[in-house]
Amino acid sequence: MSADQPTSVLFCCDYNSVRSPMAEGIMKKLHGHKIYVQSAGVRHEHDIDGFAVAVCQEIEVELIRHRSRSFQEMEEWGDQIGQYDLIVALSPASLRQAQEYTRYHAIEIEYWPIFDPTGLGETRAEKLDAYRQSRDQILGRIIQRFPPPEDDEPDSP
Repeated sequence: MSADQPTSVLFCCDYNSVRSPMAEGIMKKLHGHKIYVQSAGVRHEHDIDGFAVAVCQEIEVELIRHRSRSFQEMEEWGDQIGQYDLIVALSPASLRQAQEYTRYHAIEIEYWPIFDPTGLGETRAEKLDAYRQSRDQILGRIIQRFPPPEDDEPDSP
């Protein structure tokens, strides 16, 4: 792991039910316990999305046990958002929420405008294709920003 890589990353989106759990799961698969990773949503009104679970299973990323949570819930449970090295916002609303933390904490924020697949497609196949687009976009960004270690195997999630 290079010295400029963060030791903790929080991925966030609107509801923590599609994009940010996919990012969390992919990051954990690639980096195991080398980087502490969590995800959150601006709001918590939805459970993990079944299509997100399905397309991540295709690349051996397990999301079925993911419990959706908001920034507020994380803080209520004792997770200090201000202690993360990096927050990666995957939607405009989550970017605004993340930026609020920079008023009081020295946190690096990155914005990755990831395609929102919810509500797209008429058939199951079309919906899965839309979710795969988002998953692949997230996977590509993670590999680019956090290259997997070359000399050793990633830890198991």
